[in-house]
Amino acid sequence: MAKLQLFFQSLIVILAVLFHLSHADVGTAAHYRTPYLPTACYGNDATQFPSSNLFGSAGEGIWDNGAACGRQYLVRCISAAHPRTCIPGQTIQIKIVDRALSSVSRPSRHGATIVLSKTAFGMIAKPSATGINIEFTQV
Repeated sequence: MAKLQLFFQSLIVILAVLFHLSHADVGTAAHYRTPYLPTACYGNDATQFPSSNLFGSAGEGIWDNGAACGRQYLVRCISAAHPRTCIPGQTIQIKIVDRALSSVSRPSRHGATIVLSKTAFGMIAKPSATGINIEFTQV
């Protein structure tokens, strides 16, 4: 009986640790290219874009009636339809500057969770891909 109790206590501790460590969401990403202006968040203000060009548009799942504007996300590619599309070990931090549904430039794939700038997409996946599966966390 003591061994069974120890087993369940250990299991609870392991599950608690795993649950605590997994804060990321899983979704999809596409890419889009210029023109990026105007945006749903900041209009024609060119200073909205980070100098690194690591930015994106929010899909409907994270748009949150515009509250997504300015949010920062850590994003990494976890898989794609074609093998070796993801760049291993690469995680980027992006800023949401637009709404994917209303962006001036059309995404490479509709329905994505996040549509990344060409620069951002190319840092985590082969630029020739139209869409990838991502793990993302709000910073």
